[in-house]
This record gives sequence, C-alpha cells and structure tokens, in this order.
Amino acid sequence: MIKNIQEEILKLKKEKGVCILAHSYQTREIVEIADFVGDSFALSVKAAKAEYDTFLMCGVRFMAETVKILSPGKKVILSNSSAGCPMAEQLTPEELKSLKEKYPGYAVVAYINTTAALKTLCDVCVTSSSALSIVEKLDNDNIIFIPDINLGSYVKKMIPNKNIILFNGGCPRHAAVTVHEVEVAKKLHPDALFLVHPECTPDVTAMADYVGSTAGIMDFAKSSDRNEFIIGTENSIVTHLQFECSDKRFYPVSKELICSDMKATTLYDVYSALKGEGGEEILLDDETISLARRPIDEMIRLG
Repeated sequence: MIKNIQEEILKLKKEKGVCILAHSYQTREIVEIADFVGDSFALSVKAAKAEYDTFLMCGVRFMAETVKILSPGKKVILSNSSAGCPMAEQLTPEELKSLKEKYPGYAVVAYINTTAALKTLCDVCVTSSSALSIVEKLDNDNIIFIPDINLGSYVKKMIPNKNIILFNGGCPRHAAVTVHEVEVAKKLHPDALFLVHPECTPDVTAMADYVGSTAGIMDFAKSSDRNEFIIGTENSIVTHLQFECSDKRFYPVSKELICSDMKATTLYDVYSALKGEGGEEILLDDETISLARRPIDEMIRLG
C-alpha cells in the first residue's frame, strides 16, 4: 500500500511539475519521494534555485513561509495545515516589540525557526549551524537572541565577549531530554559517541562528544571512523542514518524525542495535496515578504 501511494505521488508530481521538499524529521516513506531533503533553511535555498513554479513542503508552517519569503513568485503549499512549531509560535510580535523597547539599540538575532511575522522585526536570522559565526561577526555587541534559550545559551557560552539577552523559549522536545536519559543511554552503549542538537539544555550538551545542527550530526556520523552513536535529536534521524550507514549502529537518546508536528504530515497528506484535495497554499503580503527577507539576506551576507 505504501509503495503504491509512493508510485502515485511520483507520477503526480512529475505530471504537475511539483517539487517536494521534506525536512529531515519527516518519516522515511516521505523522505523517499522527496526531491530535496534537509533542514529548513537549506530547503529554502534549494527551492530558490530550483526550476520549479510549485513547491510542496513536508515540514511545518514556518518552513513553508521561509520558502515563500525567498521565492515570492512561486507557489508554496504546506502539506498539512495543522503542522506548526511550538518554538516558532511561542513569542508574539507584540512581545518582541516590548523586548526591543526594553533594550533599545540591541540587535535582534532570530533563530530561523520563527514565524514570518517575527522575522519582520529582526536584524539577522541564524541557523543552528551558523549561529556562532554570525553572532561573532555582528558589529553590535548587545544582542537579543530569540526564541530558543538553549541555542542562545550555547552561543552565549561560546562567545562571552557579547552581551546576549535570552528569551525563555525553545523546542519542547529537545528541551525535555534529561541528563538521566543520557547517562542510561551511555551505560547501555558505552562505545557510542553522543551527538546532540544545541536545542537541548546546557547540562545535556555538556555531556556530548559533538554539538551541532541536524545536518551537522548526520555529516559527523557518516564521516566518523567510529561505529556507534547515540543521537540527541529527533528520532527520525536515527532511522535515516541507519538506512544510509548500514555498517554502523545508531541509538536514540530518548524514546520521547519525537516531534508530533513533524509527524502530523502523512504520505496520504502529500498525495492529497498533489491531487488538489488537501494542503494549504502559503500566502504572504508583499510588505511581510520584504521585511522578513532582510534578516535572511543579512544572514546570507554574514554567513
């Protein structure tokens, strides 16, 4: 049944000229039918360069918005309209305006995992892999970092010469990983390296052999001469790595590290959206696109 739907999807996307974008946290059956797989910003860049007029995002809303911001003339569809991101949505534009009033003259650094509305109020965006280098390059030493307190804390620790104000937000799934879970995983797999995403808490990242973005974690595991790894990010990465590196072994740090919003998108959602019976087209007004693109362009310039 899964194979049959995949074949229908491949047929439909070719007939309709649709490019399927899948975030790395999507299930294996969705990754297998995607044209591009990666993190949110990488997918947006690939979409901007790809010779397609329509893109189907298998991910969450802010990712589809970012594709639209970088490719305003193209049609962008979110496969499942209910797929949001708690971290991206936990800070409102009004709250950010209040923060800016409280700390006048501070540069606002926004994790790419933010809504288009928030991006319109920011100075520069960062990804988990570029945050350190971009914050270091900023002329302004006074910074408001939103919304992830854990990624922000990691940046603040690594760049102590900057005065960084943090917002108490973050990814509920990564932040829920505990030191106890890491200790148990290391005891079960004593020869495994622990690779962790900086959205995890500081006490967890302090136990890691490698701290980096999802793409960084995957690249590290693939190129390492070691054979066992405990993965401290969404559990789909364990599955993808096991498929791609069958000679190595990968273990989840926690069975609870599952993003329900990413898993909201099903293979049938993709099929339904391609048939024109599901999904939601992402529509942003010209002003929002223009203002939200500025911090992304600044990220590209600095990164």
